[in-house]
Amino acid sequence: MTNTALVRKLHYHKRSKQLELHFADGSSASLSAEFLRVHSPSAEVQGHGNPVLVVGKQQVGIERLEPSGHYGVRICFDDGHQSGIYRWPYLQQLASQQNELWQQYQQRLATAKKQQDNVPIRFIDAANSSIDHSN
Repeated sequence: MTNTALVRKLHYHKRSKQLELHFADGSSASLSAEFLRVHSPSAEVQGHGNPVLVVGKQQVGIERLEPSGHYGVRICFDDGHQSGIYRWPYLQQLASQQNELWQQYQQRLATAKKQQDNVPIRFIDAANSSIDHSN
């Protein structure tokens, strides 16, 4: 790990749900909680080499940041996810590739939605439907 990958300061802006990062090389970046959540380094999201598409995290926030040695931070999200350790180099990679990674994520979402819309038969959960079952 190079010194340029070290994060010198983290500041979470609760209202905007943005994590501000300041790196040792003087650069800085701001990453949304949603972006960080869907790119979690956890095995749950990374899928042991086959990444899982995480959806529905537009409103996710960060509850707390926990230091993890001198090499990273555990981000505890308000949806209960807290199993990934964001190492400094990974955070720097996310910051430097943010636009590209976000576009790839949006494309994966669009593809998943298209595949979902092509299912020939749809089942509706009766407990959540507005159909009257009282007859």
